[in-house]
Amino acid sequence: MDTFKIYINGRWIDTGSYYEVFNKYSGEPLARVCRASSSDAFEAVDSAEKAFQNNKLTPLQRYYILEKTSEILLSQQEQLAMTIAREAGKPFKEALAEVSRAANTFRISAEEAKRIKGEVVPLSTTGSENRFAYTVRVPLGVVCAISPFNFPLNLVAHKVAPAIAAGNTVVLKPASATPISSLNLCRIMEEAGLPPGHLNAITGAGSEIGEALLDEPRFAYYTFTGSPTVGKQIRNRIGLRKCTLEMGSNSATIVHSDADLEKAAAACGRMAFANAGQVCISVQRIMVQKDVVKQFTELLVRQAEKLVLGDPADPKTDVGPMISVRDAERAEKWIAEAVSGGARVLTGGSRTGPLLKPTVLTGVNNSMKVVCEEIFAPVVSISTFNTFEEALKMVNDSKYGLQAGVYTGSISLAMQAVQELEVGGVMINDTSVFRVDEMPYGGVKESGVGREGPRYAIEEMTEPKLVVLNI
Repeated sequence: MDTFKIYINGRWIDTGSYYEVFNKYSGEPLARVCRASSSDAFEAVDSAEKAFQNNKLTPLQRYYILEKTSEILLSQQEQLAMTIAREAGKPFKEALAEVSRAANTFRISAEEAKRIKGEVVPLSTTGSENRFAYTVRVPLGVVCAISPFNFPLNLVAHKVAPAIAAGNTVVLKPASATPISSLNLCRIMEEAGLPPGHLNAITGAGSEIGEALLDEPRFAYYTFTGSPTVGKQIRNRIGLRKCTLEMGSNSATIVHSDADLEKAAAACGRMAFANAGQVCISVQRIMVQKDVVKQFTELLVRQAEKLVLGDPADPKTDVGPMISVRDAERAEKWIAEAVSGGARVLTGGSRTGPLLKPTVLTGVNNSMKVVCEEIFAPVVSISTFNTFEEALKMVNDSKYGLQAGVYTGSISLAMQAVQELEVGGVMINDTSVFRVDEMPYGGVKESGVGREGPRYAIEEMTEPKLVVLNI
């Protein structure tokens, strides 16, 4: 069994304390990973701070390093995808796509490193004669990046690549369940020419090193993807420092009666169960107009029952295990609570270890956890509406607001949805899950603050500095 060390200042350090990472399908130990301490966290920040102060990279240097990282990721795509399949339980074909997306995130970030710009500021007030003003964007400093388990490579890429592109340095804390992909990325970026100190990675439970990260005053910026509980804790602790928090959702997709039902059901049937439903924008709630709900539901159930549940390393598998047996048990309990409250299971609902069958529920209400909370499991609920206005209110009746999908043939209804839905992104004739890596991504309400996507993350990770010339 391989041992993975933490990465500080270009050195791989054995801390002498370890924990095991397990194959999420078999439950067998996959690797031994070093457990970092608060002193390791301090050393990582120290390394990042010194690199930022003493070894700044030019935009062109950042471009070459990030572009080379993209190339190496693609050259090792199958190997990296198998690691993701084993440590995260993601089906191999989805893991392949994640590596490809991560490479694209680095390529986009490389290009954006050359495009960081300010603006001319017109001065027309009396007393400003003979003065010329403009802004430049400058990096913030040391970035604390805390990443989740569900996309252990690409969501790390969305934090690390823009931070480096902007001229910052990084201390990365990956999810304890899936740290191997992050440590592989450190190795790849080192091979691509990233100097020591610009990226540091410390591994272990958040409960053990999280306090050290939050108490560290030298972090200029925090970028986090995870639960609202932890996100709120970060926001409350870091004071006036900037942050981007992506804290999940219970994303909805509306299906109007004038929509292409076969297309909508096929997409919802795939996107509700991708990565075992462990996607922040997973289709969790579907609102279907009453006069087409029977037809749509039959199509959706048929789609769900086609999916192959099993070993994520098998290329035929569509739905793999959840991240742990405990999480699968929690989702199973939520399903049972919904059924006891009047919901019906149309397909799925049963569990074997961490494997939960793709589940379609109907007869739900907004007080049920499967509806009002983020289930983060292969479970989707169908509700009905009469008028489009009613559907919009149903979507908005949530503490979350990340993305929403709307299927309709009416441009008027589509534009009404754009205006009235309280979410960070509206996908017309697509599900809530649509995302490409160059677009701005983030939400409102308890779904978080700030935006990811390389160009938009770079804006978050820099600040404007005003220059006035008296000529």
